Amino acid sequence: MSHTHALAEPRVSAALADLFDAAARDDETADLTGLRDLVDEAKVTAQELADAAQDIYMPVSREGAELLYSLVRATKPGTVVEFGTSYGISTLHLAAAVRDNDSGRVVTTEMNRAKAAAARRTFAATGLDDLITLWEGDALQTLAALDEPVGFLFLDGWKDLCLPVLRLLEPHLAPGTLVVADDIELPDLAPYLEYVRNPGNGYLSVSFPVADGMELSCRL
Repeated sequence: MSHTHALAEPRVSAALADLFDAAARDDETADLTGLRDLVDEAKVTAQELADAAQDIYMPVSREGAELLYSLVRATKPGTVVEFGTSYGISTLHLAAAVRDNDSGRVVTTEMNRAKAAAARRTFAATGLDDLITLWEGDALQTLAALDEPVGFLFLDGWKDLCLPVLRLLEPHLAPGTLVVADDIELPDLAPYLEYVRNPGNGYLSVSFPVADGMELSCRL
């Protein structure tokens, strides 16, 4: 007996193969470390940084993406929120899980206009676009308008903003909600990790060894 799932659907698998192939060339693109320093010094804006990174995919790893799919399948959240769409690799995995759960939706955020437009085209091409709402702009502004419970939260935008986004959405997190952050080896994520690993802040947090590491935090 065969078992089908949305990730194996030809349109979805083809789109993901193309995206992962393109993302593999990220190492050939410019280093953004210097620009990040300029943001910290208030010499360039977050929007300018996002625009400078327009051609960089910065994707979740294949294993990390499959972990996200499995977590959403298992927890069956009503609303999945993602901070940081980029070109939509992780978004497609989240939406595929929602499709296979036969309930829920994905709200995702992207600051760069070109990336948002490309992601929307990909979502439409895969047939998952009916499950995805993409909010373009500063996530701290767009997500402030959210007025519903968040059943699953994935943080994969600029690492120094992961903690502010989490704090913004905490009133929407019910006990038992999973919060996942990618790239725990990056220094900019340190304040976030310190926060979720402190039991006094209301989370039980564990690191998961995929690629650059993911932090899985359960809201208590």
